[in-house]
Amino acid sequence: MTTDSTLRFGAQTDEVTSLLRIVNLVRTGEATTRPEIGRVTGLGRGVVTQRVDQAIQMGFLGDGEFGASSGGRAPRTLRFQSERGRIIVCALGALHIRVGYAELDGDIIDQRHREWDIARGPAETLKAAMALLDDLLDTAEERPVWSVVIGVPGPVDFNSGHPVAPPIMPGWNGYDIRTPFEERFDAPAWVDNDVNLLALGERARRRDAYADLIYCKIGSGIGAGLLSQGRIHRGANGAAGDIGHVRVPDSDAICRCGKVGCLEAVAGGWALIRDAELAIKEGATGPLAASTENGTQLSPEGIALAAVSGDGLAVRLLQHSARVVGESIAAMVNMFNPGIIVIGGAVASAGEIYLAEVRQRVYELSLPLATRDLRIQLSVNDEREPLRGGVELAREQLFEVTFPRWFAQGKPGPVKTLALT
Repeated sequence: MTTDSTLRFGAQTDEVTSLLRIVNLVRTGEATTRPEIGRVTGLGRGVVTQRVDQAIQMGFLGDGEFGASSGGRAPRTLRFQSERGRIIVCALGALHIRVGYAELDGDIIDQRHREWDIARGPAETLKAAMALLDDLLDTAEERPVWSVVIGVPGPVDFNSGHPVAPPIMPGWNGYDIRTPFEERFDAPAWVDNDVNLLALGERARRRDAYADLIYCKIGSGIGAGLLSQGRIHRGANGAAGDIGHVRVPDSDAICRCGKVGCLEAVAGGWALIRDAELAIKEGATGPLAASTENGTQLSPEGIALAAVSGDGLAVRLLQHSARVVGESIAAMVNMFNPGIIVIGGAVASAGEIYLAEVRQRVYELSLPLATRDLRIQLSVNDEREPLRGGVELAREQLFEVTFPRWFAQGKPGPVKTLALT
């Protein structure tokens, strides 16, 4: 019999491999009875029984209801013990913090939200996030935390979990975000770009494990998450999809990153605010201008909603943004050939006013083969999207990447511990 120490140090014996596979077959619903497991794996009846009993003893599986009978005795189903652990997600945005938790099956149980300016720096922001998590978990049933995922609105080195020169996050460059969460919850933590979480959230919502998808977020800034056959494409250093800093021809707009002519300096939410303020100062009229005179602060979402209401200035600004964004997306379509493009973020609240311009530019500038089956759609704008995506990332890392290293312990430890086992 394989010892705990053999399992703990990840020796990939046939027994370990088959045990891992059986747990994951039940977890994903691919096989939920002992006969089904035998048919899928090719293992004999006695071996399946032994492995299942071992998985039950370790606490990963449990007996469920009786399944449908095929003529003889009805087989008892197996269930993954998703209530054994909890996944926590902390989604940091430019102007908000959102936290939530789920059980291991992925369903969001509860969440909290507060407005927050991420430019206040990492120490204050993480303190506020922890306080929000404490408030959330104070009302929750006590459960061990198995994983934490943190999303941030900037480039991230996924291996280290450190932000790298994030333009809208002063003071965050190279900051160790992971360690405070691992120490607080004694669980592995992963840090990723917020748009990658949104792309994974779309994968979960569509239930398309092999999606070729681009999620383009147009909020205060602009970024894209790329799914290739259902997997996030991060590139060599985590910078893939950062289209907000692609150069727009003939633009001399100064970007927050310090460069000139970046896409988000021309078409992002903060650029829309800048251009709206300038137009109003030069005499533009209409509901948007009137609202600013009454003391309402301009925001990307406010401009989008004004466009939906027919404000001429807002419509012009958004159509220009959409055309420029569409040109950059067209280049990605030619290189990446996605099946779906999802447009999200505050600016996308303008709906078809924005989407129609993006579609037109993409179809004009992309190759016919690349657009033959392409769908360009708006995000459902569910506030839980980044939380759902964070849970997807956690489940992927726990059960597909690191599972062999920790499953004999019954609970994952921090990432640094996993790397040593």
